[in-house]
Amino acid sequence: MAVAFSDLGSSAGLKKLDDYLLTRSYITGYQASKDDLTVYAALPKAPSAEYVNASRWYSHIDALLRISGVSAEGSGVTVEGFVADITESIATLRVDDSKAAVDEDDDDDVDLFGEETEEEKKAAEERAAAVKASSKKKESGKSSVLMDVKPWDDETDMKKLEEAVRGVHMDGLLWGASKLVAVGYGIKKLQIMMTIVDDLVSVDTLIEERLTVEPINEYVQSCDIVAFNKI
Repeated sequence: MAVAFSDLGSSAGLKKLDDYLLTRSYITGYQASKDDLTVYAALPKAPSAEYVNASRWYSHIDALLRISGVSAEGSGVTVEGFVADITESIATLRVDDSKAAVDEDDDDDVDLFGEETEEEKKAAEERAAAVKASSKKKESGKSSVLMDVKPWDDETDMKKLEEAVRGVHMDGLLWGASKLVAVGYGIKKLQIMMTIVDDLVSVDTLIEERLTVEPINEYVQSCDIVAFNKI
């Protein structure tokens, strides 16, 4: 591990972890590894919302462990192969904070005492719209969701079921890693991760209006939310 973390039960220890994760998705950079499991297991409980970066990281690892079935306390655990598919989904939709600052700097060049031309009025309106849109994006929260998708019976083609699910596209929705989980009597369910922008995607609407209607309901009987974590 590049950096040693100790006393993670104290505010000082959590602050060190939070600062370290400010520019990293995972302990070793941008790929989950056994180091993440080591730090995860050392934490007595989930970091509070005060530690934004640590809380975000903890939610990702927690969701990853849920879907992978890996124990953080195990020895010789390797998660690199499995998390390759999930990396994209849990490190997404970063807002560019520089746009609003650039737009605000442009306002300093406006002559408030001169007569505005049509071009200046249009430019001012465009700047105001851009700042408003940027502010709205910054306020939009994101969530990591783990969902069970259940087929009709053991004769359902699970490959086509997954293709149908991943074929659903919405602004603010990004599908992640998945796996098949045995239910019983030869039936398996699809367990799949997704990252959503809360202001753009309603999970209830996604299920009721996209995943359980024609033509997908040929394969999908029902969907259940297993875990829902704010990022």
